[in-house]
Amino acid sequence: MARRRFSNRIVVVTGAASGIGLAVARRFARAGATCALLDMDAVRVKACEQAFADAGHRVLGLRCDVTRRSDCEAAMQTVIERFGGIDVLFNNAGITQRSAFVETRIEVYERVMAVNFFGALYCTKAAIHSLIRRRGLIISNESIAGLAPLLGRTGYAASKHAMHGLFTSLRSEVRDRGVHVMVVCPGFIKTNLQDRALGADGTVTRHPQSRVGRQDTPECAADAIFRGAEREKDLLVLTAMGKIGYWVSRLAPAFYERRMARRFKAELERPPS
Repeated sequence: MARRRFSNRIVVVTGAASGIGLAVARRFARAGATCALLDMDAVRVKACEQAFADAGHRVLGLRCDVTRRSDCEAAMQTVIERFGGIDVLFNNAGITQRSAFVETRIEVYERVMAVNFFGALYCTKAAIHSLIRRRGLIISNESIAGLAPLLGRTGYAASKHAMHGLFTSLRSEVRDRGVHVMVVCPGFIKTNLQDRALGADGTVTRHPQSRVGRQDTPECAADAIFRGAEREKDLLVLTAMGKIGYWVSRLAPAFYERRMARRFKAELERPPS
């Protein structure tokens, strides 16, 4: 099977000013792609734009709050007008939450869904006609939490399950029109996502993150995502523990749920005063 090539292709990355988004944009840029970097942090995204330009890459940095439909539509239109179209859309912008369901305000769920699910929906809807015309690629950055339960993160898991349903179903609609959809499910990756995790009241939680196994780097994740994009993989599970968790949750779901709950029970304890 022929691999996709990304030289002279237009790649749009949301949440592109740090973490996996920035690492993925750098990886595509090294392959000769033109990158549109979208992030709600205007200062950081412009600094990233300058760094890409200094390295000789063709780039555009745009402030975009993915929770605002108008921002997403305007950003995609700007990219299309500037570069002629969109070949790859990486829906990466995200937020997480760590708190017990019974204590968590509804507003926290609304915020997590607004960023993770609706942000990806708005961007994809705004770019879809260009992607179809150019027989492009959509990458959805989800999580093992989009495939299996995860204690203490009901809002995060709900948003990722919603993304999974949206993008796997979308794949079945657009595959025959030349557009591929790849779902990425990382395990634990060392980014600043967890430093901004929301607690029950909507402020940043003071709970330390519980995790299993070694954290991988954004750069390792970016290399794997790029290779998966070349091969048009349907599902890409990242990290060794992520792969183990995925298969255990499929083959022995009750066992997985019990072990996961014991490992993450500290997430439900009250934070230190």
